[in-house]
Amino acid sequence: MLAVDLIIRHAANPGRIVVIERMNPPPGWALPGGFVDEGETVEQAALREALEETSLEIRLETLLGVYSDPERDERGHTVSVVYVARGEGEARAQDDAKALTWLDPEDRAQPLAFDHRRILDDYLRYRATGETAPIRHILR
Repeated sequence: MLAVDLIIRHAANPGRIVVIERMNPPPGWALPGGFVDEGETVEQAALREALEETSLEIRLETLLGVYSDPERDERGHTVSVVYVARGEGEARAQDDAKALTWLDPEDRAQPLAFDHRRILDDYLRYRATGETAPIRHILR
């Protein structure tokens, strides 16, 4: 399955990012995102998912990385393309987001679903160095 996830910084508060509380299983807090629809590019899916879940219009800034560990999602093998984006407007939880909050990405106290903590660690590295996510070799 192909998905997108988003690290959305708000233009007025770029130090924090949006996380949503998932309405559907698996439960928990996560980066906004979702599955790419047939006939849709990953960029189109990112714009759509951001608007659907957060009501924010976004501008994609960079591709952070591609996350493909077969065990990253308990629902099945899901490959996620992750973008860093800037959001405009008033954020509101919608669609399959039960709630929404602005999180300091360095705050490790907030548990996150899937591998989203790893993604945020890669984002912090990107923010500090300008380097995108490293290529990981997962040996089984």
